[in-house]
Amino acid sequence: MRLFEGTPWDRPPRCDRCEQLIADCQCPPPPVEYPPPATQTARVGLEKRKKGKWVTTVRGLPPSDNDLPALVTQLKNRCGAGGTISDDILEIQGDHAQRVREILTEVGYRVR
Repeated sequence: MRLFEGTPWDRPPRCDRCEQLIADCQCPPPPVEYPPPATQTARVGLEKRKKGKWVTTVRGLPPSDNDLPALVTQLKNRCGAGGTISDDILEIQGDHAQRVREILTEVGYRVR
């Protein structure tokens, strides 16, 4: 509820770019800017799961500072394997630790 809502001094909120009412605004949302990858460190590891399956994990990348869905998609495509994001950890199916390290280094992340 706005301060003067329902009074003669009521001024509904307007868009800063097109000056239309917020409800009528058609402007696209501003692009999200993430910090450069060189300032972040990714930790690549291997985990053995049930029935002897190996999973390559990438930890240490905060979701607020990265586009994790795009990054996991890139890793999955380049490794030719499946993968997911669970609890802010990127998981790639199989033993792809060396390849994941190379890809993250190409993108610009520091890798441990």
